[in-house]
Amino acid sequence: MENLLTKYERNYSEESFWQKLKKQALKAGVQVVYLALILYFVFIDKKTPKRAKIIVASALGYFILPTDLIPDFILGVGYSDDLGALILAASQIISNINPEYKAQARAKLKDWFGEVDEEELAELENRL
Repeated sequence: MENLLTKYERNYSEESFWQKLKKQALKAGVQVVYLALILYFVFIDKKTPKRAKIIVASALGYFILPTDLIPDFILGVGYSDDLGALILAASQIISNINPEYKAQARAKLKDWFGEVDEEELAELENRL
């Protein structure tokens, strides 16, 4: 597991994260974007422990990587593996996710998508 984390962690950079997220937001869907944003806000917080940052960087690195288990261009399922990786990471660092990060992620979603389905976001949060 450690080798896998290290592999994907190397693919993470803030610039690559924002490029991919802005370019692919509509295709990825609200849940993927919401969770990616939450993890990003966890990652940039100086108070987040190193172990949690490694897990987050690995998940975001996997998200950024164009060649993953299910290619992102496959309509309808291309981001399902990315969502799975993000959910796994979030569930492992759940104690580091605070309401402020969720609020920041929701605000960014509203900027990009307009109004979002709160039930869809709540459904995702319940999966963590």
